[in-house]
Amino acid sequence: MAVYVIGDLQGCYTSLQNLLTSLEFNSKKDTVWFTGDLVNRGPDSLKTLRFVKSLGNRAITVLGNHDLHLLAVHYAGANLKANDTFDELLAASDIDELMAWLRFRPLMHHDIDLNFTLVHAGIFPGWSISQSLSLAKEIESTLQQNDFRNFLTYTEEYRKDCLIEQSEGMARLCFISNVLTRIRYLSSSLVLNLVSKGAPIDSINTDVIPWFEFKQSAFKLNRIAFGHWSSLENGQYGNCFSLDSNCARGEHLSALQIDKKTPRWFKVACNEC
Repeated sequence: MAVYVIGDLQGCYTSLQNLLTSLEFNSKKDTVWFTGDLVNRGPDSLKTLRFVKSLGNRAITVLGNHDLHLLAVHYAGANLKANDTFDELLAASDIDELMAWLRFRPLMHHDIDLNFTLVHAGIFPGWSISQSLSLAKEIESTLQQNDFRNFLTYTEEYRKDCLIEQSEGMARLCFISNVLTRIRYLSSSLVLNLVSKGAPIDSINTDVIPWFEFKQSAFKLNRIAFGHWSSLENGQYGNCFSLDSNCARGEHLSALQIDKKTPRWFKVACNEC
């Protein structure tokens, strides 16, 4: 049985099928983890979401920022953005079933036997794996309660204000969500920077530090697979593995086989977007 992690799909259904074919993926024996952002930007969010859902327990996916945005549009009436590609998905006959399934996805996954953790964007410096999983559960629980629309609305409207760790209320949940689904850089004083999106080599600000460059216990002994950062060179950064290789903009879709002692990389070209 093989276990693969695949980077951000963002509606690139054909590229996903090409990658699974090249992996000789067996849906009866193998397992695939997805780093989140199943939807948006690419041409086939509907097919992608239906397919991942159809894999049942052979697939594990965490929520990404585009997934949360889609939930906010569907459930909370959030405004569509100019480059959103949700039209076909929102008009689908099974939209309610798909959104209910998506709403109940986790924000983190940890496999103690494989010594791998899956998250969309990253982990805050100082958070252990167990603490991060507990905080992720807070967001998951919020999304599964009756008043979940309030959380979706808040994170859409105020996420740019949720840059410092908070102790209570909706601002606390917003900060946790920002970390798990949006983090790339922080300042040396641990303030989130949600503006800078380029690769570290492109940054002219010396107080903009990638989250995985902070020395912390979370990935001293644990390996972390993440997506989200499409401008970051696809590869390994210490014990952290970056898998978003910009498929939605015509570059590649990447996979990492993690059931071997040494993880193996795979990728296919993305020509559909």
